[in-house]
Amino acid sequence: MTEICPVCGLPKELCMCEEIARESQSVRISVDSRRYGKVVTVIDGIDDGSIDINDLAKKLKNKCAAGGTSKDGRIELQGDHKRKVQAVLEEMGFKTEVR
Repeated sequence: MTEICPVCGLPKELCMCEEIARESQSVRISVDSRRYGKVVTVIDGIDDGSIDINDLAKKLKNKCAAGGTSKDGRIELQGDHKRKVQAVLEEMGFKTEVR
């Protein structure tokens, strides 16, 4: 017997919770300057618990070929990757806002 998702009511194999969460959020992408002139791309606004922020950070780090971290509900990538991150997130189904 298949398990039913308590949120959307569909079987776990057909669960749409993550796609709905992606469409309902507006992710903000900005560039910040750190100590010694280092530039960091900050992805903020991913609030929902149904999205694995650590897995998303790993995918973005691989696509941008950069180091980074995920903490306090935000992702930080080393370097200026605004356009590349925007393209990857929109391809995944997120709404993005570049600052």
